[in-house]
Amino acid sequence: MKRKIENQLVEWKHNHDKKCLLVKGARQVGKTYSIDRFARENYKHYTYLNFDENPAYKTIFDGDLDAETLIKQISLRVPDAELEPGETILFLDEIQNCPRARTALKFLAIDGRFDIVASGSMLGIHYKDVPSYPVGYVDYLDMYSMDFEEFLWANGVKETSIQDVREYFEKRKALPEAMHDKMMELFREYIVIGGMPGVVREFVETHHFAKALSIQRGILSDYMDDIAKYAEGADKTKARACFLSIPKHLAKDYKKFRYSLVEPKATYRKYGGSLMWLYDAGIINFCYNLSEPALPLAGNARSDVFKVYMRDTGLLVAMLDEGSAEDIIDGNLGIYKGAIYENIIADIFAKSGKKLYYYEKNSKIEMDFFIRYQKTATAVEVKSAEKAASKSMTSMIQNYGVRHGIKLTAGNVSGNETVESLPLYMAMFL
Repeated sequence: MKRKIENQLVEWKHNHDKKCLLVKGARQVGKTYSIDRFARENYKHYTYLNFDENPAYKTIFDGDLDAETLIKQISLRVPDAELEPGETILFLDEIQNCPRARTALKFLAIDGRFDIVASGSMLGIHYKDVPSYPVGYVDYLDMYSMDFEEFLWANGVKETSIQDVREYFEKRKALPEAMHDKMMELFREYIVIGGMPGVVREFVETHHFAKALSIQRGILSDYMDDIAKYAEGADKTKARACFLSIPKHLAKDYKKFRYSLVEPKATYRKYGGSLMWLYDAGIINFCYNLSEPALPLAGNARSDVFKVYMRDTGLLVAMLDEGSAEDIIDGNLGIYKGAIYENIIADIFAKSGKKLYYYEKNSKIEMDFFIRYQKTATAVEVKSAEKAASKSMTSMIQNYGVRHGIKLTAGNVSGNETVESLPLYMAMFL
């Protein structure tokens, strides 16, 4: 279960002007596993504090937060801790449950005797509880569920094979059909399985979709438990309602998020905060409508008009009816097909660090995504079929000043310099 973040952790270790490191991400994306493996492989001594499993550790940070006091408290409450300067890493896990520990990162960074990594799954929810943020003393890393390339690694695909696919992408040449068919097979499996490491591991070991689905539904249940545990007051029911409405929104031809689909006559004032709660918890992504299909994309984005996607497409599929996974593998999913394929491309783009934007005007023309690619505003249309006509793409090129378009389809590489057609799995190279 190789993860890209492991290289980033090693880079952080060798940075001599090092700060503390805070790894953020939704629950069960693999933060603890990757950091734990990194700590064991790269340090002589390793001390682990989990504020969720052992709430008593919070008392370490109840008093003064200077480094000397903290070191004494850790030695007292963690008898097997070996705190050797320059040879020790301290991992503070689920730090959202101890806001004062987050404040203490400043003083531990100034002290500099030990490497400090912290991690949490609900950091966006608990930001109000932190007495004082350690501004300037912490580096941040965002961690997501496994991207498609990591999924390929887990399934035994060699890096050299992925590089071969990349070369076809860079040369804009069609892949041999056998290679293309295999990549599409793996891509459809990724849609269904998603990137949650526990789900991927189960699937790789058993190739049993039902067992993977059982784990996915357990994660969805955990999300619901988080809403019940961490959301405040009326936000509990509203955040739950927003969460459960996501498949309903994506099934519509007009996919703009509408509060009325959560509850008749509902408004931003009532549900906007609950939707942001889901974003802060790492469960959803926003895709903002552009007032103009031009650079800068962020400058043309409308904050009040947006689509909502799940951050892990496998979890979205698990929210659908029994048998949906089989329908995706077979290429038959009715009204949800377009939504599922849009969601996976949104997930791929977001994991590569892209902000998500789309264009829609008068309900007559809609472009699924816009990205900055090769220094231009590039229209991206997502199609689940191998070949599909694209009136919207043609109109964008002819009438809206868009100079470059990419259609992501189930087919092989084709097209021209103005409108390229690329296989869906090549989204990871954009």
